[in-house]
Amino acid sequence: MVRGKLKKVAGSLVLGVGLMSGSVMAGDVVEKPKVLIFDVNETLLDLASMRSSVGEALGGREDLLPLWFSTMLHYSLVSTVTRDYHDFGQIGVASLRVVAQNNGVELTDEQAKKAIITPLLTLPPHPDVKEGLARLKAEGYKIVSLTNSSNKGVQAQFENAGLLPYFDARYSIEDIQIYKPDLRSYEWVLDKLDVEPEEAMMVAAHGWDVAGAKEAGLQTTFIARPGKALFPLSKKPDHVVKDVNELADILQ
Repeated sequence: MVRGKLKKVAGSLVLGVGLMSGSVMAGDVVEKPKVLIFDVNETLLDLASMRSSVGEALGGREDLLPLWFSTMLHYSLVSTVTRDYHDFGQIGVASLRVVAQNNGVELTDEQAKKAIITPLLTLPPHPDVKEGLARLKAEGYKIVSLTNSSNKGVQAQFENAGLLPYFDARYSIEDIQIYKPDLRSYEWVLDKLDVEPEEAMMVAAHGWDVAGAKEAGLQTTFIARPGKALFPLSKKPDHVVKDVNELADILQ
């Protein structure tokens, strides 16, 4: 499929959103997306619930949870660049052991798995998620997910979080073994959806995710969850919102 550039056409939605939200400037014309593509971990599901299990594994250092997750993302990119694929769960376990070693904590593979696997599969949704998704679905949007987690992993996560009814499809990079934010991961899901880049919007709480999607030509929304910030050198997303409900306000 040939991917075109964003077209400003008659009948497009005029989004007069202020500077406080970091969205498009008032008067800019942006075509409404046909498909909303949601990231999963931290965007929809609250990773904070893993603080106790990860902290216990790291000798009481609950403050190291963000470092573990960023280390996992770091080595997922290493996996893609070196073409040495390991699934996200394996990388998560190995990354926890790296963080433990760097902080003088002895941690076995089994201990790392216990701290990560079950808690990661049972993450609760953020309080705004179900209401926001229901509103977007009621507006007629096709809603899908694109995650670095495995197919079985995201299936279990959505079942446990009660999110299955809100999604038309779930996509995992496991099928192509190329982690986000590699541009090929976004191009792959666009082909699966049979839409042009400008017809889809990536929604994520990670600056690196919206940066990758933006470079691939998608519309983007950054959900500014606590502790999350955009990378100043990346292209700005089309919208910056505090939660899924605010996105629903914009797209209604």
